[in-house]
Amino acid sequence: MIDVRALEQTGANPQNGLTFAEEYRRSLKNRGEDPHWVDKLLAMNVKRKQIITQQETLRAQQNRFGEEIARKRRAGEDAGELLKQMQGMATQSKELEQQVLKADQELTDVLMRLPNRVHHTVPVGESAEDNLLVRASGVKKVFSFKAKEHWELGEKLGILDFERAGKVTGARFTFLRGAAAQLERALIQFMMNLHAEQHGYEEMIPPFIANSASFVGVGQFPKFKDDVFHLTGTDYHLIPTAEVPVTNFFAGETLKESELPVRFAAYSPCFRSEAGSYGKDTRGLIRQHQFNKVELVMFAHPSQSYECHEQLTGHAEKVLQQLDLPYRVVSLCTRDISFGAAKCHDLEVWLPGQNAYREISSCSNFEDFQARRANIRFKSDASKAKPQFVHTLNGSGLAIGRTLIAVLENYQHEDGSVQVPSALSPYMNGLKVIKAK
Repeated sequence: MIDVRALEQTGANPQNGLTFAEEYRRSLKNRGEDPHWVDKLLAMNVKRKQIITQQETLRAQQNRFGEEIARKRRAGEDAGELLKQMQGMATQSKELEQQVLKADQELTDVLMRLPNRVHHTVPVGESAEDNLLVRASGVKKVFSFKAKEHWELGEKLGILDFERAGKVTGARFTFLRGAAAQLERALIQFMMNLHAEQHGYEEMIPPFIANSASFVGVGQFPKFKDDVFHLTGTDYHLIPTAEVPVTNFFAGETLKESELPVRFAAYSPCFRSEAGSYGKDTRGLIRQHQFNKVELVMFAHPSQSYECHEQLTGHAEKVLQQLDLPYRVVSLCTRDISFGAAKCHDLEVWLPGQNAYREISSCSNFEDFQARRANIRFKSDASKAKPQFVHTLNGSGLAIGRTLIAVLENYQHEDGSVQVPSALSPYMNGLKVIKAK
């Protein structure tokens, strides 16, 4: 959530010479949003402050009348007229209180629906075509045969069953059988071990259901409420990513500055309604309603968050490097970046069956956007300065289903069998090649 007080500041950012309001107007325009929201917000806040001023003036007047009534009573004088006026003030005070609450709520409602300010290094662009290539890694394997897509391999091997999952549940669900289930477990354990043992993350398995406040805290609600599965009759929702519960782990709390950065690596299943994705990636595992993921979440000092952003991206890349999967890192442009992110690096893995790069992780720095919504602060151990909002970061480390896809397609043989990557061998009970039953 954007800080409306920052919009009122007149000091300019030394990096670009713009005030926060000017930066945010430009950011909204580059995101394809209406930059006039800044002026509307400022006008709403002026009105809100005017009502608060009236309320404070009335309270001061009430205090003076109270003192005068008390004086008259001590002196044995009649205070009836003053009491009548005090009753009128009390009625007016309640009306102003309701007006303040209404103005606060109206301002909050608008702020909750407006996106984050993008970082000045985010490329300006109209679509994913304008994303900026940061780096590429790995060598694409050259096959002497036409590479198959993962769903073809999975069905031929008898390890992916889409038809029976459709019978049991519906479209966009899958049964993982035999070696696919084993490979899925191996990937989860491999990633969790890597991030905990080599990258210093604390392992976590969070609740897979969260309340509305938690979704508001990360910026999923109210804007993206249609994208999640709701449990009817409750305030509970299935999580679309472990980002929701893990970021809210510290909601309403104040951390010590010396504790930062805090790192969590969380495994969870993820559930997404895929609203608006009709007709996209209808075959295979690319766009499922249910999938597994390892999520990396950081709580960082504002002065270190962009350094942490590079670290987090590197940690996600390490998974692909150890699995020897070709990939590239792109910086998302202003029209492709997510609602809450200030800057985002997407990791895109090479899929030879599709002859294309596909997203496998989004590593984002949200700055204080989420922390302001979830009220997550830190306080200096030494100084008496007021608590500040932390910066939150997260990224997939990685999406398990899409990593399974990448392994199947990059390690396939002409006969349809699949080699097990050496990094996963310790988790596969000696299985080296996945063959048809």
